[in-house]
Amino acid sequence: MAMWDFDHCDPKRCSGKKMARLGIIKSLRVGQKFGGVVVSPNGKGVVCPDDRAIVEEFGASVVECSWARLEEVPFGKIGGKHERLLPYLVAANPVNYGKPWRLNCVEALAACFAIVGHLEWAELVLSNFSWGHAFLEINEDLLALYAQCTDSNSMAETQAMWLKALDDDFEARQKAKQEGDIWTRGNTNRDLPPSFSDDDGDDESGDEGDEDNLQPVINIPGNLPEFSSEDEESEEEEYRLTANIPGDLPSFSDNDSEESGDKAVNELTLDQAKLTI
Repeated sequence: MAMWDFDHCDPKRCSGKKMARLGIIKSLRVGQKFGGVVVSPNGKGVVCPDDRAIVEEFGASVVECSWARLEEVPFGKIGGKHERLLPYLVAANPVNYGKPWRLNCVEALAACFAIVGHLEWAELVLSNFSWGHAFLEINEDLLALYAQCTDSNSMAETQAMWLKALDDDFEARQKAKQEGDIWTRGNTNRDLPPSFSDDDGDDESGDEGDEDNLQPVINIPGNLPEFSSEDEESEEEEYRLTANIPGDLPSFSDNDSEESGDKAVNELTLDQAKLTI
């Protein structure tokens, strides 16, 4: 494994820097190319099982940078012959948990390994992070579908099928809410309570003007508020961001223990050592 590190991220949260401290990834210089698969926003094709031979022989690399500062990265001076994009996947890292596409470095490498058929490599590299298992759990079904593809075209078809299923499910839920769920509407047939009249109540207190101070004690259910197209788009986006995420969020520590990471590295087997290029 290798990476170009542009020091955009907080060192305490940067997965690339942690892997470098553990000695399981090599740092590359600007101007230096990489012979394996380069997972990069600048990629032209998508990682697919056909890339397996390249990954097995030359490994995989990533660009360690901030999603908000991509324009600062000199993509023309880094990369290689096999630059690849990642398909739709959902992040599990503490910074972007639940957000599609926003994978960090270790998640990008794990996704690449899983898609080309080396799920055990993905599990190994993620084992150095307390939240790492959540990435494979959230994307388990989707990664299994991707692993059955052959080329970029089949990967694109699988991704499109998955996104359409998410959209269809969202529309079905919206329709059910609008047409059949009385609990979301309230009882619109309920009669309003009678208005207070001058004859209501016995004036036992002898006070005048109490009628003007009377306050209704019954909350009247009104019509549901009308939603604008912007509200619907916002709700749909929120659904897309959180779809297929388990209810229980993984517990995150502020700073994964380097001691546990060092222990994991010391226990690397001969087969695990293949991860380091």
